[in-house]
Amino acid sequence: MILCEDDYPRILDQICDYLTAGEVELSFVDAEEMKEINVRQRGIYETTDVLSFPLEMQLHAPLGCIVINTELVAAKAAELGHCKDDETALLFTHGLLHVLGYDHESDAGEMRAKECEVIEKFGLPKSLIVRVEESER
Repeated sequence: MILCEDDYPRILDQICDYLTAGEVELSFVDAEEMKEINVRQRGIYETTDVLSFPLEMQLHAPLGCIVINTELVAAKAAELGHCKDDETALLFTHGLLHVLGYDHESDAGEMRAKECEVIEKFGLPKSLIVRVEESER
């Protein structure tokens, strides 16, 4: 279940329910606000598409927070020729997997495999990890 004030694609609830019985907080921000969060939380002076912040396990508390940059959603969706809802779903999946403890930078492909599983189940376009891997070739 997603705790969110903004309107969002309902597929996100389905993805969340598929991956966890827990709740996550979801926020949508513009590029400037995302840059401010990135600077404050990670010391990186640029915007990014998605950030996730796992929280300590506490009874009746969300598992973590996911922040999605709506400006980069629109730009990436236009660039790759798919809809903003699909791009939002990809970013949400990526962020949620991080909240759940996956880390594509240090694992042996488990996060990529889980993303691919979600993408196939929900009929989404290529994952973030696959796109990055393809661009590095």
